[in-house]
Amino acid sequence: MAVYTDITDEELAGLLADYALGQALSFKGIAEGVENSNFLLETETGRFFLTIYERRVREADLPFFLGLMGWLAGRGYPCPTPIADRAGEVLKRVRGKPCVIVSFLSGLSARRPSAALCRAAGEGLAWLHAAGEGFPLRRDNDLGEAAWSPLFSTLKDAAEALKPGLSAVIEADLARFDRGWPKDLPAGVIHADYFPDNVFFQSGSFSGAIDFYFACTDAYAYDIAVALNAWCFEPDGSFNITAARQLVAGYEARRPLSGAERAALPILAHGAAMRFFLTRLHDWGATPAGALVRPKDPLEYERKLAVHRASPDLVLFGTAA
Repeated sequence: MAVYTDITDEELAGLLADYALGQALSFKGIAEGVENSNFLLETETGRFFLTIYERRVREADLPFFLGLMGWLAGRGYPCPTPIADRAGEVLKRVRGKPCVIVSFLSGLSARRPSAALCRAAGEGLAWLHAAGEGFPLRRDNDLGEAAWSPLFSTLKDAAEALKPGLSAVIEADLARFDRGWPKDLPAGVIHADYFPDNVFFQSGSFSGAIDFYFACTDAYAYDIAVALNAWCFEPDGSFNITAARQLVAGYEARRPLSGAERAALPILAHGAAMRFFLTRLHDWGATPAGALVRPKDPLEYERKLAVHRASPDLVLFGTAA
């Protein structure tokens, strides 16, 4: 989350006039993440979030994202629910940009997840996959494997500036993915950004997930790979096998992995690290001046890439009983 577009009190009042939410009592920008402008909104009827869409989010994708959140919430999955205005519309505009108001989701994210919280997060991810079954819309993963080489072609100089010699290493990784990326794995709706700051807990139990703006149709195991990278590396760059085992065990408590999915996890985790390295490298040099935002360090994921490159089967140790 972040703030790129601020709005005036008059603009907020004009927006809220279309809703049955009452007048605004407080309104505060949130300076986390890198994708959209986000605000915590309290009105006479409760607490909500207002999101103004910008940067990577295409307006044509919004029916998928908003429809998915409504679908999941309708099936009991704890996630923000888009709020309709008096005319039944959920997608609005402010300053010429699309925006939405969603329900407030209670809970706390974990800055340093324990193994127990990793297990709860894994179970929450499998719950999401199950709740998404039958969702009628489809969205291809536009930041999936096919997108990485074209994206890197624009970032070679940035990679060299970050670390001399890195460009050739990344190109070798991309060639490996092109040769051996897994096909025909079980697939459906995935979150694709299941990081600790997007997952909430209460009293040690999973209480919900937020930020569905990378959600898409892709392999379920790829979503697990994203989570393994996000949840199971220590600050010193080492891979926490105990945390990985708990995350996978929590997932399998709701949805057991197939043999093909388990075997694919090493390359999927390596590739998922590439996806976040590339987008962070892009954002590192592209954050607008004056934006209330903190771009994330691409070197964190460069180090994770190095771990997967040096120990390609390491992730599999995290799947052992």
